[in-house]
Amino acid sequence: MEDLKKAVLRFRDERDWGQFHNAKDLALSLNLEAAELLENFQWKTSEEASETKMEEIKQEVADVMMYLLLFCDRLDIDLEEAVRSKLLINDKKYPVDKSFGNKTKYTEL
Repeated sequence: MEDLKKAVLRFRDERDWGQFHNAKDLALSLNLEAAELLENFQWKTSEEASETKMEEIKQEVADVMMYLLLFCDRLDIDLEEAVRSKLLINDKKYPVDKSFGNKTKYTEL
């Protein structure tokens, strides 16, 4: 993950784009790219989209990841630590014995 983050930051820095990357605009861009990912599924089944739009889906996933890495860098968030922490929280919300094979929200388990 660290090598990937360094590559994204190097790409940004070589173009002097860091000056434009405040938290608000990065969060906005992250959401716009996620919407572009969704656009590949519009009016299609998941299967149709994955059969006909896989290259576009991969590109949008990459855009989402790059903006997420840039956002975390701007706010000094350790992404790996944040994910591991959230997994611990979710583990308590969704214990295996109550949530296995169950899509019910934790407040209704």
